Amino acid sequence: MAGEIPDLVAEVRTGTGKGAARQARRESYVPGIVYGGGVDPLPIKLKYNYLLKHLKQGRFLSKLFNLKVDGHDDVRVICRSVQRDVVRDLPTHVDLMRLRRTTRVKLFIPVEFIGHDRCAGLRRGGVLTTVRPEVELEVTAGDIPEKITVDLGGLDIGDIVTISKVALPEGARPTIERDFVIANISAPSGLRGGGEEEEGATEEADEA
Repeated sequence: MAGEIPDLVAEVRTGTGKGAARQARRESYVPGIVYGGGVDPLPIKLKYNYLLKHLKQGRFLSKLFNLKVDGHDDVRVICRSVQRDVVRDLPTHVDLMRLRRTTRVKLFIPVEFIGHDRCAGLRRGGVLTTVRPEVELEVTAGDIPEKITVDLGGLDIGDIVTISKVALPEGARPTIERDFVIANISAPSGLRGGGEEEEGATEEADEA
């Protein structure tokens, strides 16, 4: 289970319809709705600058949040839609969906690398190049992993780690079907440069 699910703080929005939504915007709030989970929809509003900060952090539509609303129990939600002003591209409404433990969701899960001391490629001066520090997985809301682990033990310079080589948590699967690269062990820049110079010298000698 994810160790730290970020909070998303909102307030109850009184009234519904376009008039109430416009009033919320005049007060520097973004109106929204929370639906699903087998209970009635809940009209909410979020402070404009607060929501904008979350949006600028990226991947707002694929993050799990702990929604906190005064007078209501905390609930896990995921954003399903952010409506924006067509001219200024600023948020005007958000739709949040409550999640049950069995709900399947797509989330970005961080990648942790271990076994650096057992990696022959790193001991020889190689460099770990991380292609994907996070991997988007489809998981159940009740079994969201905190991270996925890549063991570098036994890898050498030139080796590549693809998603098929990583043990994923039970029930989790990548959203991308192809066997994409997560990281690789590349040669140190000095070694790469030396190899190119040596190859050039050999070619010159052959031409002579």
